[in-house]
Amino acid sequence: MAKRGKPGPGSIEAALLERVKELGCLYAISQIAQRCEGSLDAILQEVAGAIRHAWQYPEIASARIVLDGRVRAQAGKGPRLHTQLAPIAVRGKTRGTVEVIYSERRPKSDEGPFLKEERSLLEAVAGQVAAILEHEEAESEKRALLDQLRHADRLATIGQLAAGMAHELNEPLGGILGFAQLARKSPALPAEVAGDIDRIAAAALHARDVIRKLLLFAHQTPPERMPLDLNRLVEEALQLLHSHCEKEAVDIRLALAPDLPPVVADGGQLLQVLTNLVVNALQAMPNGGNLTIATAADARHALLVVEDTGVGIAKDVMDKLFLPFFTTKDVGGGTGLGLPVVHGIVTAHGGSIQVRSKVGQGARFEVRLPLRSGRSVMEAS
Repeated sequence: MAKRGKPGPGSIEAALLERVKELGCLYAISQIAQRCEGSLDAILQEVAGAIRHAWQYPEIASARIVLDGRVRAQAGKGPRLHTQLAPIAVRGKTRGTVEVIYSERRPKSDEGPFLKEERSLLEAVAGQVAAILEHEEAESEKRALLDQLRHADRLATIGQLAAGMAHELNEPLGGILGFAQLARKSPALPAEVAGDIDRIAAAALHARDVIRKLLLFAHQTPPERMPLDLNRLVEEALQLLHSHCEKEAVDIRLALAPDLPPVVADGGQLLQVLTNLVVNALQAMPNGGNLTIATAADARHALLVVEDTGVGIAKDVMDKLFLPFFTTKDVGGGTGLGLPVVHGIVTAHGGSIQVRSKVGQGARFEVRLPLRSGRSVMEAS
């Protein structure tokens, strides 16, 4: 019996073989998409490997996937003599391309050396890649939302515990302070004893201040709200902090929006927010740097930004920033209540606070507060 050779181009058998390869490619990619194991780059690399073998000349074919201007996966190498590509559109926006490249010349067909069926296949593959991307991004958003939910629940629980603990401690502290003050008035009190009583009173006052901060964190201290000029608040705060910034070799840069609408807020508490954020920024710049304080607004919120060029915040620390008593400072360097108090004050005003940071590149704290009126001013710079 005569040995059968490879089916010639254009034959029915060759066309059937091409269709089998195309269907096999789509099936392989669907299996990869269903597994979704490993990193996105690893998934896309598998997809690229499945693509190159589905084209008419796999021995000279390579495939690559480009996303957001970067090659995320590539299978095969060689010069780019012929290229067929299809766009990857995610949620209506073109994010990249799926490409098949031939490294050698081949006879002209429907689209250069490529078949029209290969064009349809490439577009179908691009659609599947887009679906993989949407799934991965949706899962990432879901994980981020769950993390936020767990963080908010943890803060709420700690807030309830903090409020209960603060109320339980207030009464005995008041007694300690009262009896210390009475004892201090005793006649003919030895100087050494008087000094000890003064230290007892000072410690009680310090403990009371910590409790006040805990109550702020737990929203137990109602703010006295009135229309407030946020720009003026920034200027007043800098009058208090300017010398401290100079001492730390930190250059202050202001970017205050003109005609900023007023916010309805407690001036003393917002001053505490800004002071805590500035002091936090100074501590992150032990060798000096730049501190930017900016204000802006949109139709509904005023924005207060405190940004530094300091050491930045590690990801594992970022997740704990607003937890009471968490601090990265040495023993005696801080109570771990500064940022939790900031969070408590801001949320008690109906606002929100967001943090962005990269290690070695500083940190940016953005406080959003509801406006008194709904008129729009300049967008955040």
